[in-house]
Amino acid sequence: MRKAIITLGVIACTALALLSIGPFVYQLFHDRGLQTADLGSGGEPATVEMDGTWNVEKGFGSNHTQAGYTFDEVLPGQRKTTSGRADNSNGESVTGQVQVKGETLKEGKIQVKVADISSDNQKRDNNVRNHILQTDMYPTATFDLTKPVDLSKVPADGTPGSVNIEGDLELHGKRQHIEAPMKVLRTGDKVITQSNLPIKLSDFDVKSPRFVASKISEEGTIDLMLVLGKS
Repeated sequence: MRKAIITLGVIACTALALLSIGPFVYQLFHDRGLQTADLGSGGEPATVEMDGTWNVEKGFGSNHTQAGYTFDEVLPGQRKTTSGRADNSNGESVTGQVQVKGETLKEGKIQVKVADISSDNQKRDNNVRNHILQTDMYPTATFDLTKPVDLSKVPADGTPGSVNIEGDLELHGKRQHIEAPMKVLRTGDKVITQSNLPIKLSDFDVKSPRFVASKISEEGTIDLMLVLGKS
């Protein structure tokens, strides 16, 4: 009888412990977070030619340079999306330059300070920085274009077009080849692009965390919204 009482006591204590940390774990990744913006429907017509050198800027109108992540949180019987992003308000979180010649994107390199990516949950951000992406060891993520992109069919009338890009993404100290569609908007003297680069955490030697009642999906995206100005 005493053994049964002790066993029940252990079970009760375990249940109380799970109940006490459960809301913390659920809150940690259940909130949707801050998602990188999508490209708007359009703007004023382009006023400059595509050829030249373009640099990442803070923003233009309602579009702002941003970089972030989007992953699904897998819960019993459901999936929830969680996101984080870096707003380039300081002009340093997202940097880069692209070269266009003959209406062809010839070169491009974008760099993101991973530690600047945040959400609406400080505990989540600390967990992502310290335990998932380990930003102290791997402070930046870089995308390098590896194949020229034809831009000749991108409209100049202020409506967005679409192209496909290929490049190498370096994240968490690992490089992987990435292919993804990219929206391109020529408006005024700016070019605005938006893309979601598909990734698998294991490809970058990132451990997908598993919690009491949930885990983070192996597959997600690195999200980029870039406002480019001609130099």
